[in-house]
Amino acid sequence: MAKINENYEVVAVFSSKSEEDVKALTEKFDALIKANATDVEMNDWGKRKLAYDINYESEGNYVLWTFTSECKFPAELERVFGITDGVLRFLIMKK
Repeated sequence: MAKINENYEVVAVFSSKSEEDVKALTEKFDALIKANATDVEMNDWGKRKLAYDINYESEGNYVLWTFTSECKFPAELERVFGITDGVLRFLIMKK
């Protein structure tokens, strides 16, 4: 029988132009993940220098989530990350 739930890690880099925007994005994605997953842990790494400029920005705010969810949820999460303004980069990994 196939596994229903898998463990995932998500790292997102948000634009650090405005602290309010970073807080709003973090809360938005935290709520989305908590609504669709279990064992959710969030770790805010804070503002860090990027290896190279992305959209003329040299710093980004990094956030890491670990969670357990159904296999369909990461695709939806990827779609929402992709259409949200203020998200510079993201990576979703199965543990």
